[in-house]
Amino acid sequence: MGQRRPKLAVWKFSSCDGCQLSLLDCEDELLTVAGAVEIAYFLEATRVEIRGPYDVSLVEGSIGTPHDAERIRKIRQQSKTLITIGACATAGGIQALRNFRDVEGFIRAVYARPEFIDTLATSTAIQDHVKVDFELRGCPINKEQLLEVLNAFLNGRRPVVPPHSQCVECKLHGTVCVMVARGTPCLGPVTQAGCGNLCPRHDRGCYGCFGPKETPNTAALAKQLTALGWNDADIANAFRSFNANAEAFRREGDVHEG
Repeated sequence: MGQRRPKLAVWKFSSCDGCQLSLLDCEDELLTVAGAVEIAYFLEATRVEIRGPYDVSLVEGSIGTPHDAERIRKIRQQSKTLITIGACATAGGIQALRNFRDVEGFIRAVYARPEFIDTLATSTAIQDHVKVDFELRGCPINKEQLLEVLNAFLNGRRPVVPPHSQCVECKLHGTVCVMVARGTPCLGPVTQAGCGNLCPRHDRGCYGCFGPKETPNTAALAKQLTALGWNDADIANAFRSFNANAEAFRREGDVHEG
């Protein structure tokens, strides 16, 4: 009898499915992944459902309803290792913009029968509800980083995912700083690397897709953005995007509110 393959489950909560698609986008590597694990639950790819417990669970999406909150607790109980993938799962996602506004007012304005809407007033990260073993950032995640994280946990080691800023990635790629050279507002100094230097190498400022880097100095960056001509509303909007509810970005956005 052959050795049992680890069970992998992929779960979706409030999200766009983009991070799950990053796993399918692995193409050639996906066959190796499928050979190394037993895909027990992954509705984006197969209707097959194998009961837990699961060795590794990948979780995409934020918690936005009471049902979500109950469901993630059950998934945690069935998962030896739980890894959150993407901005929605790690910081509440773009839907966390509701956290700064009157959700009840929106429901009354949009829905003819608001009493049928069962939602929470906030959109929050998975770690706000259960213990998370590792967070993989991005909107969407980087597929090479996803493969590294899976490899690491299947082989009992810590994933090698850099905590440094996008600025370091620009230097490594030989990309000229768009903020220094062109005066283009950019969140790169406070954003974790991982996108492959996508926007700066196309002469655009970083949008902060991978969330705050380790110990980000958001106040210093906000001062520089002001010097480049941005007002408080511009700065608040910049920090309130894909990772609006990440602590460092949320705090800086609040400073420039109104």
